[in-house]
Amino acid sequence: MPDGKLLERRLDGQTLVQGNFLKVCRDQVELPDGAVTTREYVVHPGAVMIVPLLDDGAGPLRLVMERQFRYPVGQTIIEFPAGKLDPGEAGLACAQRELREETGYTAAQWARAGVLHPLVAYSTEFIEIWFARGLTAGARQLDAGEFLDVFAATLDELQGWCRDGTVTDAKTLIGALWLQNVQSGAWALDWQRPPSA
Repeated sequence: MPDGKLLERRLDGQTLVQGNFLKVCRDQVELPDGAVTTREYVVHPGAVMIVPLLDDGAGPLRLVMERQFRYPVGQTIIEFPAGKLDPGEAGLACAQRELREETGYTAAQWARAGVLHPLVAYSTEFIEIWFARGLTAGARQLDAGEFLDVFAATLDELQGWCRDGTVTDAKTLIGALWLQNVQSGAWALDWQRPPSA
């Protein structure tokens, strides 16, 4: 659909905060009707999320999940493994690195499901969604100051937690949606074996 009549044009801008990880900006923009206003937003480098399928033949499909305290909301959150892109890092390389570092697992096969924008009103953040299977356990390599529990959950457990509000993390809810549609056959994934796998 043509979106020309909806576009906003940047006139000027300034950085309000430059942190180690995030930057907060305020831009002056011209609206489609010619009016001028401001937009404040967070610049984020982008991230990946991994839906790791633990298909080891030990009963129903299980998923590798994490529990991590998230300071801004003051809660321990159940989520899929995820992490931010390093400068110049490709999505798959980041997904492989984050899965290994946070959970200790490596995967033989990978499939890129898509991308999500979790905070479109005030952030440039995007998250690539990756599926991983053919997992092999190994040692975790957590970053300094990173504390999280890794555990396995069934698809039924995850769906129950999404339904009852135990899982509130937006990227994990989207991962569960993708997984449900992949499992039902409604959505397909293009699995590949990366050279480094």
